[in-house]
Order: sequence, then C-alpha cells, then structure tokens
Amino acid sequence: MGVFCQENGKLIWHNNGETLQLEAWGANSLRVRAVAMGEILDTDFALLPAEGPAAQVEIAEDQSQATVTNGKIRAVLTQNPWTRECHIQYYNQKDEIILEEASDGNALCIEARQFRPHVGGDYFLSAKFAPAEGERLYGMGQYQQEYLDIAGCTFELAHRNSQASVPFLLSSRGYGFFWHNPAIGRASFNRNLMEWTSDSTKQLDYWITAGDTPAEIICAYTGATGRPPMMPEYGMGFWQCKLRYWNQEQLLEVAREYKRRGLPIDVIVCDFFHWPHLGDFCFEPEFFPDPKAMVDELKSMGIELMVSVWPQIGHDSVNYKEMRDNGYLMRTEGGLDITMQVGGDSTFYDVTNPRARQYVWEKCKENYYQYGIRIFWLDEAEPELTCYDFEHYRYYMGSSQQVGNIYPQRYAKGFYDGMTAEGQDKVLNLVRCAWAGSQRYGALVWSGDIYSTWTDFRRQIRAGLQMGICGIPWWTTDIGGFTGGVPADPAFRELLVRWFQWGTFCPVMRLHGDRRPSEPVKHADGSPAFGSGSDNEVWVFGDDNYEILKKYMFLREEMRPYIRTLMEEAHEKGSPVIRTMFYGFPEDKECWNREDQYLFGADLLVAPVLEPGATTREVYLPAGAQWTNLHDGKCYEGGQAVTVDAPIDVIPVFARDGKLQNLIRKI
Repeated sequence: MGVFCQENGKLIWHNNGETLQLEAWGANSLRVRAVAMGEILDTDFALLPAEGPAAQVEIAEDQSQATVTNGKIRAVLTQNPWTRECHIQYYNQKDEIILEEASDGNALCIEARQFRPHVGGDYFLSAKFAPAEGERLYGMGQYQQEYLDIAGCTFELAHRNSQASVPFLLSSRGYGFFWHNPAIGRASFNRNLMEWTSDSTKQLDYWITAGDTPAEIICAYTGATGRPPMMPEYGMGFWQCKLRYWNQEQLLEVAREYKRRGLPIDVIVCDFFHWPHLGDFCFEPEFFPDPKAMVDELKSMGIELMVSVWPQIGHDSVNYKEMRDNGYLMRTEGGLDITMQVGGDSTFYDVTNPRARQYVWEKCKENYYQYGIRIFWLDEAEPELTCYDFEHYRYYMGSSQQVGNIYPQRYAKGFYDGMTAEGQDKVLNLVRCAWAGSQRYGALVWSGDIYSTWTDFRRQIRAGLQMGICGIPWWTTDIGGFTGGVPADPAFRELLVRWFQWGTFCPVMRLHGDRRPSEPVKHADGSPAFGSGSDNEVWVFGDDNYEILKKYMFLREEMRPYIRTLMEEAHEKGSPVIRTMFYGFPEDKECWNREDQYLFGADLLVAPVLEPGATTREVYLPAGAQWTNLHDGKCYEGGQAVTVDAPIDVIPVFARDGKLQNLIRKI
C-alpha cells in the first residue's frame, strides 16, 4: 500500500516510486504535482508564488483515504487496495463532484496518471479524467475553428502561426483547470475520456480551482498566473498598419493625411524588413535615414510609432556570429542550424536564455528605444518554424518537446523587463502568440496571418472570446484579414466594413493586411528589396465605405472613457475585455448557447454581422436586464431573441439598463 503524509499543509502520497503532492495555491485552488522516481520540482513556468493559508489535510487512520481542502475546493484521494493506485476526486463546497480522475477500468488496469519512459530520458505523460454528461468546456487559447463550446474537441498543445495554445479550461460544472506544462502534447475532451498528454516531461503539474461563476474562476486563474499592466492611453484608439510602409517618407505621409482629414489615430506601424538583414535590429539607412526625426514628427501629431521586431537571426546578420558563439540561438538536434527560411537562412534566438534576452533588448534599446519608440511588434512569436518538427529543436531550458510552448511568454518578458528597467510603467507590445502568463508582460496578442474570408472572420469571434477566458484580455486581429484582400473588390470591401465595425468593439482596433496587388521595391542600385502590399488606409475602399469607417473611428473615440474602465478591470481583476454571454449572465441558460455574439465589458452587447449580403441580424438579449438598441434607441426587455435591422453601415449593439446614453444613434 502507498503512504499518505502531510508536510506544512501539503498532502503527499508515496507508492512504488511515484510521489504525488497536493497543496493550496491561491483562494479555492489546489496545485497538483506528481513525479516518478524523483523529487517534486519547483517549476515556475507560469504560476506565481502561492499566497494565503495552507490547506486543511485529513488522513484516515488506516491510510485508505485522505482529503485536502482549500475554501470551496476539496480533493479526496482514495487508495485501491488491489492495484495500489491512488484515485483523486474534486468536490465543490456543495459537496458536488466537479472533476475526477478516470477509473482504472477494473480488469483493464488503466493508470489515470501514467509516466511512460523514453529510453535513457524523461517521460511521456498522460493524465486521464472522467468526462461528465452535458458538461460544457471553454478556453484552451486561440485555435482557428468555429466552436466556443469545445467539449468533444481535440487540441494540439503547440503553437503555430495563428494558433496559440494556452492550456486553461473553464467548465460549466464550476471549475477551472490549468495544465502547467509547456511541453508539446495533446488535450482531448471526448465523451468517453478527457486526457492531457505531454510528449516529454519530468513531472505532472496542474492547477485546479472551484468557483460559483465564470468570473470568479477567471479571477482566480489570473490571480495565479498574472494580470496585465494598465493599458497606456495610446492603446485604446485606432491603429493604422499595412504590409508594409517601406520608407520613412511614405509612413510619415500616411500619418499626415490622417491628420489632414481630421481622423483620430493613436498608433502607426513600421512593419517587417525595414532592416538591412534579419537580426540586425535596426533601420535600413537607405529607406529610413533619420529615425529620430520620424519619431519626433509623429509624436508632434500625437501618434506613437510601433516597430516590428523578428526573433530570427539571419546568417548574414552582423549579430549572427556573436550570438551563435555565445549560445544565444536555438539549436537543431542534427544537420544545419536553420530554423526558418524567409528572406534567407536564419535561426531563432533562444528566448529561454536570460542572457540572450538581455542581448537582444540592448540592441533594440540602442537602435529603436533611444529614438522614443515605446511599442514593439514582437512578430513570429510561436516561433514560426519552417518545419514544425518540434523534436528537432533545443533551447537553453531544454528540448523543444519539453519547453517549446513557453517561447512567446519569454519573448514578451525580454522586452517587458528591458522597458520597465528604463522606467516605463505601462508596457504594451503586440505579440503574435501567447502562453499562460504572457499577459503579465504587457502582451497584446493578435490572431496571426489569417485569410480575408468570411469563414476566418467568424472564427476570430470565438478565438478572441477563448483568449479572454484564458487570461489574455488584450487581443486583436488584422481588420479585414491578413491575406487575400483586394481593396478595389466590392466583395472584399463588404467584408472589410463588417470586420472594421467589429474591430471597433475589440480590445484594440487595428487595421492591417497584405493587400493585393503587391508593389515591388528596389534599392537605389536596382537590387530588389522586400516588397509591399497595396494601400490599406480607410480612404482606399470607396467613398461610401470611407464615410462608414470614419463613423466607427469617431465612435471608438466616443467610447474611450468606457474602454478605459474595461482596461482597469483587466488590470485589477483579470476580467476579459470581450466576454462570452454566459460570463455576464451565467444563470441564463440561453447565454451558454450563444456563440456569435458577446459582451464588450459589462454594459454593451455586440452582435457582428457575419454573413455576406446580410441586412438583418437575430440577437438574444439576456434576462434580468433592459437593452437599448444603439442604432435606433428602441428598448427591449431581456429574456428574448429579436431580429433587428443591420444595413451595411450598422452593427447591432445594445446598451444595458440605460448605460452609455451618449452612444445612442451614433451607430
């Protein structure tokens, strides 16, 4: 038989080489760790140090059972006298089971916690739990699919361009579950089995909390993994971007035109390949001869400049040899040290190495920050590998299979640490991926190189809501999609207008895309440079549409005081900026069924138009509130579905209980 014991409020069980440990980790929460043939490891991949009193531990005299209780959550551990395994069940304060490990299947002898060794190395890990009939599941980060309820889905625990794996799960049964492991793996939520796996790891490590509402659960999770800083004021307005403004005068002239037209704009973006070589971390002098003058002129117009940084180091970069020799680069397990081939052979820098992070920051400080640039676009943050053969790469912290998913979090941390060391208290950087904890480093995540299609548009609604559930409240998309948009095409113009309307009610409103046809770019000597896409400013999509887009830019400005309160809530409580319907109205059963409308903070309900040619839209208005249509001022009692007009210049938006009266008839 195994042996239970307690040490300083921790419940520990030993048997046959396995050590299992449960302890309080924040209010109503437990951290669960297990190792095979070793000691429990104190990893801090994402979880912050625990606060609060120790858990209450009780062990039966015959060692057959033990319990550990922390506020609203209680774990019951029961030993099987035949198999010598220890089975875990989790209860809430109402004595209801919220989650339990899968059974051994009697004669099947299935292990709920299985450490399968790699010969000569660590373990493949599997953790199995019993599914519950009718349970709804949410979260897991950003995946490109049209599901909000992810029960029945399987997920690759890995990052890719437009995929951000954040392994936090919110259940309709009243618990939150965080897989505290950055290893490559898989999560499956099937009718017959819920299973988490890691391809290579040293220990099992997860965190679980119980709560009465989704808001309480997300608040506990963000308390355990961190919350964002307060968003700076320039993050709340309109951002202009395209692939790509390829020289200084072109970028400045676009900014000047926005000002000549009297349009509100907070940020303009200098995209990739403004550098001589990948990894040089500086402006190309031929195209950007006076960066300080550029930044100064923009600031005089009240516009911040955001500059793209890629983590790839080109083999022709001035920094490559020094970084290679100092061990600041990712390694391949065999063959050439090439991890991507865009603009030449390159290798990603190793963000898990603190000295490498400091080195890159110092280069960016010297060549960007000193000019007054205070926002960075941390692109390629997955990282985007030419071949997603994760077993082929190695970091300072370990193999990619064991730690690869931590890359975007440490990438954001490197710039956050550098900027705060310079005295900047409100850090905001755009990052193309995230893992748990990224939010505390000022990461604004966007959904990657998605296509300019209605299908992709619909997917982003779900993706943004899932990210908010996973503790990433700063999130955005390329308005209009990144790839495939033709500004002169009427069909694309309709999509862009609908996307732009929705972007007005996103955490950050940012227009970006690689528009067609492309524009070739050459150096003065005639040699080719990286090209540029077509124009992507609000006035290039037709005169009628320009008036619509302008209306929503000014509406965003009108909402700035409200948006500021939402950012304060995100900073103080970890509250999502865009929220699922059930987050605000968990007692309304219909709100758990509505996946294509959402809450923008507590007081606005937004129902984007998601089909081409549509001029009406059905909207469900939650019970327990009165709702005012901001388009026509008409009021409705909650608890009903209504069909409202949605011509091309209107997105259906409703204000709750007489709030935000200044917005009525502004849509």
